[in-house]
Amino acid sequence: MYFCCAFPVLGRRVWFMNYDDEQQLQDEIAEVTAEMEKLEAKDESKTNTKTKQLSIGKKKFNMDPKKGIEYLIEHGLLQDTAENVAQFLYRGEGLNKTAIGDYLGERNDFNMKVLDAFVDLHDFTDLILVQALRQFLWSFRLPGEAQKIDRMMEKFAQRYCHLNPGVFSNTDTCYVLSFAIIMLNTSLHNPSVKEKPSVEQFIKMNRGINNGGDLPRELILSLYDSIKQEPFKIPEDDGNDLMHTFFNPDREGWLWKQGSSKLSGRYKSWKRRWFILNDNCLYYFEYTTDKEPRGIIPLENVQVEEVVDRNRSNCFELFSTGSDIIKACKTDSEGKVVEGKHTVYRMSASTPEEMTEWIKYIRQSISHNPFYDMLSARKKKAQHL
Repeated sequence: MYFCCAFPVLGRRVWFMNYDDEQQLQDEIAEVTAEMEKLEAKDESKTNTKTKQLSIGKKKFNMDPKKGIEYLIEHGLLQDTAENVAQFLYRGEGLNKTAIGDYLGERNDFNMKVLDAFVDLHDFTDLILVQALRQFLWSFRLPGEAQKIDRMMEKFAQRYCHLNPGVFSNTDTCYVLSFAIIMLNTSLHNPSVKEKPSVEQFIKMNRGINNGGDLPRELILSLYDSIKQEPFKIPEDDGNDLMHTFFNPDREGWLWKQGSSKLSGRYKSWKRRWFILNDNCLYYFEYTTDKEPRGIIPLENVQVEEVVDRNRSNCFELFSTGSDIIKACKTDSEGKVVEGKHTVYRMSASTPEEMTEWIKYIRQSISHNPFYDMLSARKKKAQHL
């Protein structure tokens, strides 16, 4: 049997341990090791759960921004503060930029605070206006509603003027010139715009906006040349010219669309689709992240009106005024583009107000951009300050 004692050897104390003590020590080490492994496994499992929840939250956000943010806050992945939500949107990892724009444009107290914090995360110091716009418009996609655009561009102008004092006499000048640059970008680089504005037309467009005076000609020339040589990079742009159509559309949002059977003509189930209205066309997508539309409905020889549906509320229809079939196209299950067979397209909005707005914007189509009147009023204000 082993025994434990100590005695000096060359000035050092040497310990001998008996067998029972050694076994006990080994057991204790094994127990601590097992406990550590268990804790590590628990931490890893917890990390995996959080990663999965974050992924789910981002997907929810891309489908419904408000519900996505609520989910992330509920699961402790975001703090319920405007600053924390703004940082999450600014990083934008895995987030659809259309959804970011929709969330930032909502008119309620919390969303407006998020917009303030989001804009404050951008540093425009010592940037010329077009460079600042490139940075700002890459971080999200402008929604189609005029009031949302107005709030966002107002915040941008305030932030730019705060960081670059003395460049413009007031924020309205910055606001109007920013819009002029955005419209110039669309006019110069959208394939559907046949007559491209000249530099002289651009100069004339911006006369008198600097507290009643003109901005330096050299500044306007440099802005025009910058946009002409390098268009804005549109969020999620894959090089497809079609994407230029979806930059700053007349209107966009979720609608329920009714399908129809090719054989019997009977109506099938309703499907939720993301609609974009621009260039005299309605485009609809399965998801906001899709780069190609599932279908395109040209708004030619059609009318729109409110209808009553026994299964759904807030319905309206597009129907042909000429031939029986609306000239439309869609992608089939194999991804091939085929001609549509619809004589009528029936859609349903979530509220009566949204239905009314869709009907109004469809009737106006592309011939009247929703923010022109708003911009005209702001321009008059800038000229007479």
